[in-house]
Order: sequence, then C-alpha cells, then structure tokens
Amino acid sequence: MIGFIALTWFIIRVIPKPSRAMYPCQRIAFPLATGFVIWIVGIVQSIFFVYKAQAGFKKSRYLVGTLFVVACVCCLWISVSITSEKPVYAEEIIPNQPIGEGKGIFPGRVVWIHDPNSTAWNGTGDGYSWQPENTSQLHVDLMVSEAIRRLTGGETNRQSWDRLFRHFNSVHGKGDVGYSRGEKIAIKVNLTTCNHRLGSVDPTTYTKKSLLDKSDTSPQVIVAVLRQLVATCGLDPKDIAVGDTLCYFPKQWWDICHAEFPDVCYFDCQGGLGRTKTISSDVVQYWSHEGNPEKYETDHVPVVYADADYLINLAVLKGHGAGITLCAKNHYGSYVRTPDAYGYYDLHDSLAGTEPQMGSYRALVDIMGHPHVGGKTLLYMLDGLYGGYYWQGTPYRFQMAPFNNDWPSSIMVSQDPVAIDSVGLDLLWEEWPHVVRIGGVDDYLHEAALANNPPSGTYYDPDTDGVNLDSLGVHEHWNNPIDKRYSRNLGAEEGIELLYYKSRRLLQDLNSDGSIDVKDLIELADRWLWVGVPGEIWEDMNRDGTVNFEDFAELAGLWHR
Repeated sequence: MIGFIALTWFIIRVIPKPSRAMYPCQRIAFPLATGFVIWIVGIVQSIFFVYKAQAGFKKSRYLVGTLFVVACVCCLWISVSITSEKPVYAEEIIPNQPIGEGKGIFPGRVVWIHDPNSTAWNGTGDGYSWQPENTSQLHVDLMVSEAIRRLTGGETNRQSWDRLFRHFNSVHGKGDVGYSRGEKIAIKVNLTTCNHRLGSVDPTTYTKKSLLDKSDTSPQVIVAVLRQLVATCGLDPKDIAVGDTLCYFPKQWWDICHAEFPDVCYFDCQGGLGRTKTISSDVVQYWSHEGNPEKYETDHVPVVYADADYLINLAVLKGHGAGITLCAKNHYGSYVRTPDAYGYYDLHDSLAGTEPQMGSYRALVDIMGHPHVGGKTLLYMLDGLYGGYYWQGTPYRFQMAPFNNDWPSSIMVSQDPVAIDSVGLDLLWEEWPHVVRIGGVDDYLHEAALANNPPSGTYYDPDTDGVNLDSLGVHEHWNNPIDKRYSRNLGAEEGIELLYYKSRRLLQDLNSDGSIDVKDLIELADRWLWVGVPGEIWEDMNRDGTVNFEDFAELAGLWHR
C-alpha cells in the first residue's frame, strides 16, 4: 500500500514538472515507488513462469518445466532483494574537530536553557501544545531572560541586550553604540504548518483548522521576546515586525501576541485582518552556484528585512527531509516565492536530501552571509519547547538525557549561526538518527564555517559586491551524547562553548542551587530597594518593579525548601 501511494504521489507531482524528481520528498518516494513497480513486475513475471512450467510438465517436457521453475525462483529472489535495500546513513561524525571562526561576545558560545516546568501538555487528546494552559508564559519568560544573560554575561536583561547591540554595531563598523530610538527589528519565526500551499489556515478568517498539533514557533516564545524588546530595551512596538513570509500568521497566534502587542507589525503571505503583506524589495539575493544565473528569475530580499536595522532568527528545533531545519533553513521561508517556484533557482537542489555529496554548493550559505539577512542578525534562537520530528513538526518526547522521555522544554540562543545549528544537529542526530543521519547533513555547516575557502570551491558572494564571504562561524561536533562537551568546554581556545542550565525549580531559588537558604538571602540583599522594569531581575520575585519586603516574604515562605 505504501509503495502504491508513493507511486501515485510521484506520478502526480513529477509528471507535470520533471524537475520535482529531485525534491527531498520525491527522493524519498522514488525508491518506494520503484520498489513497488519492481515487485509487481516480479509477481507478474513469476506467475508467467509458473504457467509455463506447468505446461512443460503436462507435456512431459521436464527439462523445460524445471528451467521455468528456476526462472520463477530467480525472479522472486531478485524482486525481494532489490526492494529490500537498506537506507544509506551519513558517516559517523568526528568529535571535537572545530573549523571556522567563532562569533559573538564570547566566540562560539551557545546557551541552552532547559526547564520542564515550561511544558505541561500531555500530548494528543489534551488540547494543543501552544495553548496558554499547556505552555507556561511565566517560565518561558524566565528562560529567555536567563538565556540572554548567560549569553552576554550581563547582570540584568537591560545590560545584556545593550551588550548585544553594542557588539553587533561594533562588528558592523558603527562603533561602540547601543540601540538607538527608531531603529527597526524584524523577527523571522517559523510557521511552516501555516504555509499558504497547505490549506491548513482559512484565508478569510485566519483560523488555523488543521495541523494544529504540530510544532511551529510557539506564541509564548514570541511574546517573551517581544516583552524583552519593549519592556526591557524600550523599543516602540511600531518599530518591531514579526512573521513568516510564506505563511499565514494564524488567528490562534494573533490572539495571544496581538492582545499584548497590538502595535507590532505582523507580516505574512496575505496581509489580511490587520497583518502586513510581505513584498519584495530592490535588494538582490544572488545564488553563487555554478552555471548561468541569468536563466533564473532574480530573487530579492523582502522589504521588511531591507528596512530593518536588526534581525532575530527565531527558528524551531526540527528534523527534515534534508536532515534538519534549524536557524539557517528558517530563511527558506524568507523570500516572496516558494523554494521550488517555477523559473527561480530551486533551493531544494542544494539541500542534503537532494545533494548528499559533501563538498557541494549550499544555498544556505548565501542566505547566512547576505548583508540584509544573516548580516543583520543580532540573535539566533531555537525554540525547542516541543521540537518537531519532521518538517511538519510532529512533537515527540525526547528519550535521551537530560530529557528522559519528556518534552525537550528548551530554548537555545547564540550570536554564532554556525555554532547554534551545530549543537541543534548533534541533539537531533542522537535523538532521531533515522531522520537526521543522511549524507551531507552537516555540509552546509562546513561550507559556512569555511566560507572564505569552502570545500566545494564555491565563491560565495550573495550580494555580488565582488568580495567573497569570510567564515560565518565555528562548526564541530560534541565529544559524546552523554557529556555533550565541545572544544571550549574542554579548555581549548577555539571551537564551540555550550552552556547548559536547567532552570530553577522554584523562582525563589535565586542562585539556582536547588535549595532556598542563606545564599539566596544574600542574593536578595545585594539587590535590596532596586527599582526598574518589572521582572527584569530575578530578585524581583513578585514582578512589581522593586525589591523590597514583599520579595523577602516570597523567599521566607519557602525557606529551606
């Protein structure tokens, strides 16, 4: 039955447009369809040989009959052997061999915050993961807050964001300056299951009507980031845009985000019911592949990116037909056309699912290095609250430690686009090997890390300014799935540094040591009578904007827990 369905799907999709045969989904369907055809031919041929053998024996032509019996057995054996081929996995990864140059205040740093309290969903039959009763906004807020502080070394949210902005502006030649009033930020989220081609969202009402149990960027994470930007950094909500170019911003997400931030620009594929339709700018996105680029339609960066001063890449921890889809591939949904749109360069052609050969051109590198896309990215984030098994984002509990048959309940952040995808790959490699371990799955990370001299020999120049890209970040694999240590964790001066923190079980555990005692009282005393943005520091436990006796009462109420 699976073979028949694969054959039908292959015929329907590929006959009208033969180039689709190279898509990752068709590369999966093709061997199943081929196997089905071979199996049918083998059965028919075997029946024919049996008929001939019977005829031979009836006429006492025993040699002829025997030959047809042998032919029948051979035919069946060939059919079974051909249709029973095993999938080819990628070669085993080599640990702690960093390549490229780490990026960020602390080069190559990736911060991983894990808080099982953030996810209360019981799975199918218990509503949906994105509903407020199933994902704790408070705990997600705390996770994002802690992630930003750990990434930059800042003591407060405000100081941490100021460090991010100052580092970005310094690297981009603007000097040691922070955020300036009026500068714009675009946030690219992943709403793949709301893609306009899927029919999962009613275009009139914007209600998401199917694929409701899949994982997109969680509205709670979007709200947490918006709270940081508005309440902590002081941005005017009108200077913030959030959305996904090829997808609808569905009503269920809108109701949660827009209720608190009505002045934020929510961009999507249609621009209905208060959303802003994404349109192309004049800024060209060039693909550095071999061949004649003039035979393709020209791609352009969307206006919302071109007009922005900064970007935040807020992706989802997911597997894919290309092995993985993390921060880099999040931008396959950033152009005002589908990746396989007729007349344009087919972005699927450079994915591992289509081209598994290491040392190949990867369009992801052109995206990561474009001045108006990766070049404007202030922060890379992975929403791993629930994760996604495949591109549709079917959530499954993770079996590996520290999850131990629970939701991943994680958020990762980095200033290094290569490092964060490298860590995400290592996690998914271990958790879902039959999805992730395909040939070439980490080739784009090799190409990006060595973009100035990549293994493929490609001259990566995504804006055609005549200057090829420098290294876009650092790539390596951890030492093993138990310790999860990268080169900088092991004392080296290069490579990735992964900082893992399991969030506090109780908010009153200010130093995160698992108990509420005099050490937490000292932490509170250090911030006594502080006044600022509610919830900006951990010592403001009741989130009223000041540290006083009300917070002391919160601490005393759980003393020695």
